Formats: sequence, C-alpha cells, structure tokens
Amino acid sequence: MPYIFRNLAVSPQIGEENLLSLVASQIGLSEASLFDFRIIRKGVDARRKPRIKLIYTVSFRILERDALVSRINQIPGLEWQADQQPVVISPFRSEQRIIIAGSGPAGLFTALRLAEYGLIATIIERGQPVEQRALDVQQFWEKGQLNPESNVQFGEGGAGTFSDGKLTCRSKDPLVPWILERLTDFGAPPEIRYLAKPHIGTDRLRLVVCAIRAYLLERGFSIRFGCRLSDIAVHNGAVSSAIVNNREELPCERLILATGHSARDTYEMLAQKGVPLERKPFAMGLRVEHPQELIDRIQYGGARHPNLPVADYAVTYNNTASGRSAYSFCMCPGGIVIGGASEEGGVVTNGMSGQKRNSPFANSALVVNVTTADFVGDDPLAGVRFQRYWEQRAFLAGGSGYSAPAQNLLAFLRQPGRGSASSSYRPGIVETELDPVLPPFIIQTLREGIPEFGRKMRGFVSAEATLIGIESRTSAPLRVLRNEQLESIGLPGLYPAGEGAGYAGGIMSAAVDGVRIADMIAGKIKEQ
Repeated sequence: MPYIFRNLAVSPQIGEENLLSLVASQIGLSEASLFDFRIIRKGVDARRKPRIKLIYTVSFRILERDALVSRINQIPGLEWQADQQPVVISPFRSEQRIIIAGSGPAGLFTALRLAEYGLIATIIERGQPVEQRALDVQQFWEKGQLNPESNVQFGEGGAGTFSDGKLTCRSKDPLVPWILERLTDFGAPPEIRYLAKPHIGTDRLRLVVCAIRAYLLERGFSIRFGCRLSDIAVHNGAVSSAIVNNREELPCERLILATGHSARDTYEMLAQKGVPLERKPFAMGLRVEHPQELIDRIQYGGARHPNLPVADYAVTYNNTASGRSAYSFCMCPGGIVIGGASEEGGVVTNGMSGQKRNSPFANSALVVNVTTADFVGDDPLAGVRFQRYWEQRAFLAGGSGYSAPAQNLLAFLRQPGRGSASSSYRPGIVETELDPVLPPFIIQTLREGIPEFGRKMRGFVSAEATLIGIESRTSAPLRVLRNEQLESIGLPGLYPAGEGAGYAGGIMSAAVDGVRIADMIAGKIKEQ
C-alpha cells in the first residue's frame, strides 16, 4: 500500500534529485527506508512572484509498513492509498468488420483499445502518413502551395500532429492514466504521466504516431492512406459499407466516424443522407504572439529559472451586458504560429511547438464565443458556412496567397506607441487592419477584453505583440447526434467520435471518446 505526500512546495533551486531526501526529512525517516519513490504530479505555483514554487505530489512505500501509521494524521499532506487494481481485458475473436475513418487521436485510440480486445479494424485516412504529410505541410508553409488532402488538418495523427501536443484534460475520467501510459509506451516523454500541464510537442508526437502505426500493423490492422470517406452505404436501415474516393466499397458492420472538425465535405455528405446533426456554438478570433522572455517575466516576476518550464498563461474577460466572452485558447509557449488551412482560398491560423518549447516566441489564440444565433440559416451546416466566409475574408486581406493578415497589438487597440507587425507565422504575414476579417462583435469584444488581459498580466499589452488572423477551427461547428450506446441516432452501425463529431475538445478528450466507443463496440460484439 503506497503512501501519498501531497502539496510539497519546493524552490526551483532545489533539483528533483533531492526530492527523496526532502520527503524523508519531512516525515522523519531515512532515505534508505523509502522505496518505489515516484512523482505523480508536478505543477507550478506562481501566485507570489517572484517567489515561485514547484508543487509536487509523490508516492512511495516504506520497508516497515506500520512505521508511519501512528503519525499519518500529524504530517500535513500525508495519506495512504490502496493499491489500484488494473483493468483486465480478456481478448476474444470476432469476424465483424470494423472500419475507422480518421487517424487522429479518436481514431487511433479506438484502434488501440480494440487491439486490447483482440479485435482488428481497417483504418482509412484521407491524408498521408506522417513522413509524406510533413513534406506537404512544409511545401505549404514555404511556397503557399496547399494540398487539400494532406495538410495541417488532414493526415496521420490528425490536427494535433502539427500543434503543441497538449495533453491537458479537465475530465477526471479513469481512462486518462491508461491513455498517458499508452503514449509513453510509444515514445512520449515519461513525465507526461505526472505533469500538471503535460504536452508532447509536434516533433515527438510525430514519432509516437509512427510507432502506433507500426504496432497496429503488427496486430493485423490495415491502414490505408489517401482514402477519403465519400459516402456510406446503408442496408436494412444500418451501415453496410464505407465508400472511399467515390469508387471503392468497403463492407463493414461498424463504422467509427473520427474525421476531425475540418472534414466539411463529410458533414455535407452526412446531411445529404439525413443523418441527424445539430448546430453547435464555437469560438473565433485572432492569434497573438509575444516574445517568450516577456511572458516569462510577466508570469514569474523576473527571469525564468532553468528548472521552471517556459511560462504559459490563461486569461478571460466577460461582458455580462452583451453575453460575449473573450479568452485565451490553445496557448503555445516557446512555439510558432502556423498556417492551418485545409480548403483553397481560406486562411486559418494555429499554434505549434516542439517538445523543448525553445522558440523565442509565445503565442495563443484570443477568441470570442460564437453562438448559433450568429449563423445565417438554421440548418446544421450554417456554422460551417460562417467559418468559411470569414476564412475567405482573411485570405483576401492577406493578399490571396495564404499569407495571414496581421496587425501590431497597440495599433489594433488604437493606442499610441505602436510598432510594426512581425510574426513567426508561416507562410508569412501582410500588415493590415484586422477589422474586416472578423465579425464586428468579435472585434469589439477583443478590443474590450485585451486591455483587461493587460491589467491581469502587466506587460501583455505591448508594442512587441502582434495579432494574426484568423483563428477559426477552435472546435466543430456542429454535432453528429448519438444515443447512449454512442451510436448515431439515425444510422445504426455509425459511431460518431471525437472532436469532429462534437464530443471532444483536444487530444486527450478525443482519445477518451475513442476508447469509450471501442469498449462499447467490444461489449456489443461479445453479447452477440
């Protein structure tokens, strides 16, 4: 039975190699009496700048099990915990044909969980494997040549492959530790299991995705790239086949729809088939970029100690009169701003960073809530049209070549002392007024909210900051309705999954959703 020691506040000057000694001294035992010592959580407390603390929770066992029993209530933060029994999955065989459309986190973790049950599936992915996809994306960033089928949004690993690789999840779902453990099995850094804000980084995540591919192939899965789900065949009111590239029919009894939030042609196909969909609110705005050193000084009250992570931030502003909120989203410390377009004639921004987060820049989306009342039309695809319209406006404002419209932050706020716009954004920026590239209510709310951000973070409103437009793919603009068995309420055999289906918001929540669907499918097959 392990002991848990919570809320251990440690100065950054004290290295992690000294944690064991520190814990032993606080509980009055020798280092030699503690074993199986491990960090189970690590975060940063920056509330008392510049006296920053690292906050640890650790677990350990002791040679003399009862040595602390009489004193456990006298040592703040110390408790013991029963050993957790691992979930045991009994593999079985089935001839049922399963197809997974999409190889993002929802699709890959559906596959990994199915493999635990001894089941196999065919994965179809409209984009390319990571190696080719990286070349296609690089071509877009360097020359503005977009491949609509292989880009930041489409391809092996999903949109998260070209991102910060954040693994934060608000959910306390017991599946989260299993997912983190599986990621480390495939090469993710081991500290993701205990960091309060874990991330992999785009460079490491690509290697993880390749390792998952190799594992699934070894387990008998088929993975087919360049295969877009173009239609779904129906027989006796249920899914019977997946149609790929408008010509090939792949029979199946179960079809997991994990196509991501940017597969707009898939949404259109579902609407035409009468699959129940509903409009969903999302958020849109701009991406802001600062020098990372500036954010470090704001958040830490001075220069960052090498044992501290590069600083991030989260800011919010609410206008109770208008019902609008502005907030930061998908903050990428030590990263760059990238072009994330997946359709010709539109500009989309996103943030990306490597595992070391060692870029001299920090960026974050600053977005405003968009409600279904803001859409033109009440059909399920109204939100898609809303996104597309403003992405095309940004494309025109950037010179019609995938350069992004950008403006110095002070210039956007109409404040004196403004500088010029500069950014790490690829393929490049065009300095211009940003008012025409977003709805007036978003521009107005950002102009209200950003000064509030500056009051919370002194120095945030700076001539060194640039705004780049537009951030439009924060989440899916619609939801594919499903029942308690996670199946489409209008089409049995179809399992909408992850972000694109409107049931997740990030790598971890999409992966959790995929695992739940795999568990549901395995349970149903067993019952048959």
